[in-house]
Amino acid sequence: MRHLFIFLLTFQFSFLMAQQPPLPFSSIPPAPATVNAANTLVRMVQGLGYRYHWASKDLRPEDVVYRPSSEAASCMETLQHIYGLADAIANATQALPSSRPLKKVPNDIAELRRLTLERLKAAETTLLASNDADVKQMEVIFQRGEKSVTFPLWNLINGPISDAIYHTGQVVSFRRTTGNPIHPGVNVLVGKTKMQ
Repeated sequence: MRHLFIFLLTFQFSFLMAQQPPLPFSSIPPAPATVNAANTLVRMVQGLGYRYHWASKDLRPEDVVYRPSSEAASCMETLQHIYGLADAIANATQALPSSRPLKKVPNDIAELRRLTLERLKAAETTLLASNDADVKQMEVIFQRGEKSVTFPLWNLINGPISDAIYHTGQVVSFRRTTGNPIHPGVNVLVGKTKMQ
């Protein structure tokens, strides 16, 4: 009876997992044919998405709670910060303000990972449909209560995009420290992962 229960539970879990669409950025698509502002931003978001996809994949509870020192952010806090940055990236591409402080930051690692990747996918989708004139109009807008501050698109590059890449690298480092390095086949240069 116990074996039947385990079999049914495993079958149900496998069925549920098969119903979930795959998360974006397991690889980077082929490069666009032209170099322009929109395509450059798309590639930066795709590079971030690919790095984040693999840095956040298969995190264990001990990885998520890891904190390098008492003053440092934990891995989970770092992942939540990346979520806020991904939200700001998507909002900037859609001419939406980013509220600060963030409302409703996920505490569940699977949901946090999914939502972060979905926000990056939303930015990619908007940028793929944009031309240089559209990109010229994009701004980074932060809203705190009644106050709003606006930055030119350049600040998206040196701010949220670069910051998210930086913090994703921290997650990779944290994982090495806890004995759970990212998949060895990840190749950020070509944007593909060799499965072994």
